[in-house]
Amino acid sequence: MLILLHTSMAVQNSIPSGQQAFRDTSKSHFFVWKEFVWGAIAGAFGEGMMHPVDTVKTRIQSQAILNASQNQKSILQMVRSVWGVDGLTGFYRGVTPGIIGSLATGATYFGVIESTKKWIEESHPSLGGHWAHFIAGAVGDTLGSFVYVPCEVMKQRMQVQGTRRSWSSAIVKDSMPNAQTYGYYKGMLHAGCSIWKQQGLKGLYAGYWSTLARDVPFAGLMVVFYETLKDVTEYGKKKWLPNSSTHPYSSLEGLVLGGLAGGFSAYLTTPLDVVKTRLQVQGSTLRYNGWFDAICSIWRSEGAKGMFRGSIPRITWYIPASALTFMAVEFLRNHFNEGADSKTLHEVARLSVDKKTSVQEVA
Repeated sequence: MLILLHTSMAVQNSIPSGQQAFRDTSKSHFFVWKEFVWGAIAGAFGEGMMHPVDTVKTRIQSQAILNASQNQKSILQMVRSVWGVDGLTGFYRGVTPGIIGSLATGATYFGVIESTKKWIEESHPSLGGHWAHFIAGAVGDTLGSFVYVPCEVMKQRMQVQGTRRSWSSAIVKDSMPNAQTYGYYKGMLHAGCSIWKQQGLKGLYAGYWSTLARDVPFAGLMVVFYETLKDVTEYGKKKWLPNSSTHPYSSLEGLVLGGLAGGFSAYLTTPLDVVKTRLQVQGSTLRYNGWFDAICSIWRSEGAKGMFRGSIPRITWYIPASALTFMAVEFLRNHFNEGADSKTLHEVARLSVDKKTSVQEVA
C-alpha cells in the first residue's frame, strides 16, 4: 500500500491530468475492491477457526438469562457440559450465520478503513493519526452491522440451543425456564424465518444498538492498537536493526500485533458484549427492557463480575481470531499486490525515461 501511494505521487507529474485521473480512479477502485475481498476471506477464516470458543463464551454469558441461577458454570465446567451433552456438534452450532456475518464485517472493515483514513486525513487534518484510525475502524464496522447483527442473533440463539436432543430434553426444560420462548432452529434459514414470524424485523435486529455500542469502540480501539504497535515495531527495527531488509508489515508481524490488538480491545469491551449477548438471547420473554436497563440490572444483581463474565473466553477467541485475520490480510496484500506493484513501478520508470527524452529533444 505504501508503494502504491509513492508511485501515484511520482506519476502525477509525468502524464496528462485527464489520463492521470482515469488511471488513479481505476487503480483506486481495483485496490479497494481487493481490500474488501481480503477482509471478507480473513474474517470468515478467523470465525470458522475460533467458533467453538465463541460458543463457550456465549453460553457462559447467557446462563443468567436461561436458567435464572446465580450458581453459574465456569469455563471448564461449560466445556465439559457442552461436550457431554452435545459432543463436537454442540461447539459448532450457529457456525454458518457466524461465518456469513464475519464475511460482511471483514469486507466492510478492511475495505472501508483505508479509504476512510485517507479521506479523514486529507479533509480534516486535525483528526489525523490515531483519531483517523479510530473513526475509520468504527465506520467500517458500523456499515457491516446491517448484515452482521441478524446473523449474530441467529448464531447466538443456535449456540445456546445446542443439539435438538439437549434443547428438548426434560433436564433442559426443567433447568432453563426461559429457554422455550422460541422453538428449536434446524438451521440458519429456519432460524431467520422463525424469528421473522414471531418478532418481525425487531427480532432479527435485537440488540442492534448494544451491538454498535460494543463494536464501534472495539473496532476503533483495535485499529488504534494495531497501528500503534506497528509504529512501535517499525521504530524498534530502525533503532535496533537499521540494516535489516525485512518487510516492516510482514505476515508474522500481522499475526503477533493483530493478536495483541484484538486481546486488548476484547477485554476493554467485555461489559458491552455481555449486554449485547443477553439482549439477543432473551427472545420474546423480555427480561431486560433495553440496553441501559440491562446494564443496571446486571450491575445490581451480579456486580463487576457479571459485567466481565466470559472475558477470558472472549479474549481467548479474539487473540487468535484477530491474529489470523490480520496475518491473512497482510499475506494477501503482500502476495497478490506484489505483481501489480512491480508493474506499476516499471511503468513509472518508463515514464520517467520518456519524460527525460522529450525534454532533451526540446532542448
